[in-house]
Amino acid sequence: MTSLAAESSAKSSVKSASSRVQFMVETALLVAVTLIMGLTPLGTLRTPFLSVSLVTVPVAIAAMLIGPLGAFVCATVFGLTSLFNAVTGASGLLSALFQISPFGVFVTAVIARMLDGICTGLIFKGLHRFTHKAPAYYLTGLAAPLLNTLFFMGSLVIFFYNSDYIQNMAAKLGTVNPMSFVITLVGVQGLIEAATGCILGGTVGFLVAKALHRR
Repeated sequence: MTSLAAESSAKSSVKSASSRVQFMVETALLVAVTLIMGLTPLGTLRTPFLSVSLVTVPVAIAAMLIGPLGAFVCATVFGLTSLFNAVTGASGLLSALFQISPFGVFVTAVIARMLDGICTGLIFKGLHRFTHKAPAYYLTGLAAPLLNTLFFMGSLVIFFYNSDYIQNMAAKLGTVNPMSFVITLVGVQGLIEAATGCILGGTVGFLVAKALHRR
């Protein structure tokens, strides 16, 4: 009996260690992808009219393959790259707002992305309990950019809507309140980001999960 208990304990320890290594490796890979996409043009799909961000895709995939913690880590890295771009002047809007309130930009760039990551991870976890099929993956791929837009723009309005910079922008857009400002500013770009995240993130996550037998 003692021998069986010891053998079972050893197997459990090996399995736990293997799970930790798997978590670290997969998280590191997706963090690397997030860094590359966040700091280079690879994270942006440029069209003749719009620039569509793709950095929420690895966040969504982390939610699907690793879970809420993995998504949170990748989203935090996404936020830090956004903050870095703001500080260095590489991000037009956030760089301008950084001169107004560094703390506001930190919340908008980093905290908002952290919330996006943890919420996306929890959404997939909840969906996956009901179905292991494609809808859980595509809905999670859709949720990541939608939540990113919601938290980012919500924070931007809270901290900067009354600033001269945003008020001048709102005047040029012809908007009269925060809601119309957000809708006009995000507009078609937000819809394209959501559709791209849904299709690209959902497809990649679903296929990788299937290949790894995690469906």
